[in-house]
Amino acid sequence: MTTLPTRRLGGLTVGAQGLGCMGMSHAYGASDDDQSIATLHRALDLGVTLLDTSDFYGGGRNEELIGRALASPGRREQAVVATKFGFANGLGEPTVIRGDAAYVRQACEASLRRLGVDHIDLYYAHRVDRNVPIEETVGAMAELVAEGKIRHLGLSEANPETIRRAHAVHPIAALQSEWSLWTRDLETEVLPVCRELGIGVVPFSPLGRGFLTGRYTSVDGLEQTDMRRTQPRFADGNLEQNLAIVGRLEALAAEKGVTAGQLALAWVQHRGDDVVPIPGTRREKYLEENVAAAVLELSADELAAIDAAAPADGVAGARYDETSLTFVNG
Repeated sequence: MTTLPTRRLGGLTVGAQGLGCMGMSHAYGASDDDQSIATLHRALDLGVTLLDTSDFYGGGRNEELIGRALASPGRREQAVVATKFGFANGLGEPTVIRGDAAYVRQACEASLRRLGVDHIDLYYAHRVDRNVPIEETVGAMAELVAEGKIRHLGLSEANPETIRRAHAVHPIAALQSEWSLWTRDLETEVLPVCRELGIGVVPFSPLGRGFLTGRYTSVDGLEQTDMRRTQPRFADGNLEQNLAIVGRLEALAAEKGVTAGQLALAWVQHRGDDVVPIPGTRREKYLEENVAAAVLELSADELAAIDAAAPADGVAGARYDETSLTFVNG
């Protein structure tokens, strides 16, 4: 398998597809660290340079896992490390978002220790603190850039006004938000602002939390700790309508000799050269399938057929539960 071409996120060059590492430690049930590290190393060998984590995932354990993977000789130089801050109480309830200057510095120092690195390549505000001016949050991040502790800044799930205000304080390299065939909220207002300002877009869950691969036809096979058990789109009443979308994608994929997941991921890759999706997986097999999708060519007719099979208004259920939705579009 050939290595990936590169794309730009603001002033940062990365492989055209990244790797979402959350599921290696968080949200999708038990995992095997050795298997995950092997997958991380394989990703780097294939040119998947952007490794995406957060201090929230597994209460910091995911960052520690990435640190272990990068401790192997030569690996740190291959990687573009992206992590995030903002969920101040970790896995506690209720959720507390902090973006005040003191917390930004505290969180960054802790992430550097867990990752075992001397700088973070891309540092995101995981969610926007609605009680703190974004100028304070980004100003604190900019100070960390000046000190050499981080290289580039990012935001996640931010609204257009917030993006503009943040970018006026310090250039924002990337916006990370959910984007896939079944979540297209950012296309109307957020995406045009990012393109106007030269900000790259990093779609998370580009495979709809795995649903668009066709591997999940119910929640029965999911572990009790799997977050998808509580998500509206996997619930009875919505699941059946969403499975019909997957069925149509599978038919199109079969015509092209690929999987439904590869077709859905290739659709995201075709959104523009400033788009770097971060599908998540723990296994080398699925990693290699995803990487193949990054270089899969789709014609205008094929893209139109995919849009028709999975129309933006055809998905049943919200993308998050009600509580989680209050923290997006900040």
